[in-house]
Amino acid sequence: MPKLIASSVLLALAIAVRAEAPATSSAPITLTPMRAELYHDGWIDFNKNGKKDIYEDPSQPLDKRLDDLLSQMSVEEKTCQLATLYGYGRVLKDPLPTPGWKNEVWKDGIANIDEMHNGIGSKGRMGIDDPLGWPPSNHARMINELQKWFIETTPHGIPVDFTNEGIRGVNALKSTNFPNQLGLGATWDRDLVSHIGHITGREGKVEGFTNIYSPIMDIAQDPRWGRTVECYSEDPFLVAELAVRQSKALSEEGVASTAKHFAVYSNPKGGRDGNDRTDPHIAEREMEMLYLYDWRRLIEEAHPLGVMVSYNDYDGVPIAGSHEFMIDRLRKEWGFNGYIVSDSGAVENLNRKHRVAPTVDDARAMFLIEGGNVCTDFSPPEKFIEPLRILIKEGKLPMSVVDQRVRDVLRVKFLLGLFDHPFITNPDEADKVVHSEENQQVALRAARESIVLLKNKDKTLPLPKSLKRILVCGPTAKITETSIDRYGSTGGKVMTLLEGIQNAVGKTSQVDFAQGCEVTDKNWPESEIFPEPPSGKDLDMINEAVAGAKEADAIVLALGDNDKTVGEAKSRTSLDLPGYQTDLAKALVKTGKPVIVVLLTGKPASINWIDRYCPAVVEAWFPGELGGQAIADVLFGDYNPGGKLPITFPRTVGEIPFNFPAKPFSQAPQNKKEFDPNGSGNSLIEGAIYYFGHGLSYTTFKYSNLKVSPETIPADGTVMISADIQNRGDRAGDEVVQLYLQDEFSSVTTYDQVLRGFDRISLQPGETKTVTFTVPAKAMELINRQHQRVVEPGDFKIMLGAASDDIRLTGKYSVTR
Repeated sequence: MPKLIASSVLLALAIAVRAEAPATSSAPITLTPMRAELYHDGWIDFNKNGKKDIYEDPSQPLDKRLDDLLSQMSVEEKTCQLATLYGYGRVLKDPLPTPGWKNEVWKDGIANIDEMHNGIGSKGRMGIDDPLGWPPSNHARMINELQKWFIETTPHGIPVDFTNEGIRGVNALKSTNFPNQLGLGATWDRDLVSHIGHITGREGKVEGFTNIYSPIMDIAQDPRWGRTVECYSEDPFLVAELAVRQSKALSEEGVASTAKHFAVYSNPKGGRDGNDRTDPHIAEREMEMLYLYDWRRLIEEAHPLGVMVSYNDYDGVPIAGSHEFMIDRLRKEWGFNGYIVSDSGAVENLNRKHRVAPTVDDARAMFLIEGGNVCTDFSPPEKFIEPLRILIKEGKLPMSVVDQRVRDVLRVKFLLGLFDHPFITNPDEADKVVHSEENQQVALRAARESIVLLKNKDKTLPLPKSLKRILVCGPTAKITETSIDRYGSTGGKVMTLLEGIQNAVGKTSQVDFAQGCEVTDKNWPESEIFPEPPSGKDLDMINEAVAGAKEADAIVLALGDNDKTVGEAKSRTSLDLPGYQTDLAKALVKTGKPVIVVLLTGKPASINWIDRYCPAVVEAWFPGELGGQAIADVLFGDYNPGGKLPITFPRTVGEIPFNFPAKPFSQAPQNKKEFDPNGSGNSLIEGAIYYFGHGLSYTTFKYSNLKVSPETIPADGTVMISADIQNRGDRAGDEVVQLYLQDEFSSVTTYDQVLRGFDRISLQPGETKTVTFTVPAKAMELINRQHQRVVEPGDFKIMLGAASDDIRLTGKYSVTR
């Protein structure tokens, strides 16, 4: 029996099982056998004509296969390859194919199906009980059944690209659950992020997803923005270094990486999200050097096959209707070779929000003409597809444009191997891969590495496990919702901070709990403008916590965010902790007991009072499924924290924009005698609470022996910068060595410091390691007054340190003409 036929028969046996339908369906579903006559030795008869066409022949060159398929396709088929069908519970009403599908628009095919049985139900409800989503082998069989329907039923059998989110692990039921992006950024660990990318891609692949919407490319320059939680960093170099690794890892697992959100999305006017997401006030040079820096590197270095175009405009031109961004930059300048999907609603917004298209149909044509490929929207695909057919007939949408946009989509499907190996041949493998013990250990490692020790006065931490009584307090001590994400793993178990502490001390210490307050008060968010002191039930909760604190030897106070205070469409007017959280901290500090604050936040918090009066502060972000264990490991010294801040913590929202990198003196104090570019000086009301790159350890590190070779390089040369790092303490620890550069003189104003290298290293007590950075002259290119990218000759200052405001070694190198 030929190999492909044999595998097809086995596959048919594998999927010909009965599966109980989700609760919304009234009867069980029987998966159907395959049409064996279509599956031949080494090829599939997609168009069902009994012969091997060029596009069906794996030995043929890609362009010939594309030409052949496009030449056979009807207008109806082509337009179907330009839209997304959102999956069951989102738009699609059927959990599996039905006879009625032959009357739907996708009878002629579809570009992709998004979020099919991924644990997200109607209106975005997460963690739904779905027997076709769990166990993973059921999901794989379901995807096979869907793929089989499109191959065997549509005219040319064009396979579907199964897309899905995947920024904190693949967006599927009970997949491996990692920390949020800002937490992963705090690890400063390229290899870890690569490992996470491989796990995300592998778990997605075995479940049947072929395209993962990841990585996030947005830089978080305004922490009021609700989606700061989804960004790796405010710094484009750090974002690029991690995103390139994530994207490459996904691709190496055989799934497409679709990066988002292109472009200049993360700084809408006033940091406002939701219905705004427009009008970024960013100068052109700043856009090029900051907001497009990571995108340029991602496309040129990782070669992702997908890009999601964003909602916003730039300088009056919506990105989803911009030939300059989607064609000139992405394809011509950077070499993008995949297909572009719209963020949901971005196409219609060309008419309804931006008002650059007189009708919604004009907006649809504009999106395609200006370079978009696939409309991805939470609406039935026929709302996009059927108007396209009319636009073509009326001559408003040229067939040459349609052919090129369809060609991009089909190219990706060929590159993914969907025309050669469209099925999952071993669905049962998914049960062994998804959320394996090995993968869970990586989630624990990620949670540990993400934790940043912000303050540790008089070595308050680590706590001894011999304490007789510990009070765990605060509104985020038992929170799990923030570690279960709309765009990541859903439906799994999350270990809380309270559980982690209880497990860590066992029966050695008595662990008491008092919540103390809610994350938000009853009047929130109005209370951000009209604050009122706690009273009634709120005051009773604080008093209960204070009573418990008086009996404790130490207090672990868990503060931070919930799903109401951070996330998509949840920007804020303040960076202070919401509700009565600071009031709770003040009341507990008055007891005289040591108060260790653990922040579980999705963005920077202006914790001025806590920073001044609490002896120890730990930032744990949203740490994922094993966050409770990771935090406890840090609190009790079983793990030495080594994370560093990927984002600045401003003192007040009134300072914004206050971020990294910054132009010389643009963030200096108002006192003219304090010429400190970081803005710290002697002022207690200006500057940041914690600067970019900040993070403490339970040990100390000595920097020495800076070497620069050669000290003078040409404009196309490379400089080697090295230094010795020694652990001077009595315990092992991680240090993130950070390399900053400064152009000492240039034709245009450049940033006071730019991050151009980092390395997270582990050192045993007394151990010394040499860290070496290879820096091309191009790393310091700028856009000159003639709007040319150049490396100008001159001197460049080298700053090597533990944070942007903690420089240990300095030197310089020169670039000649």
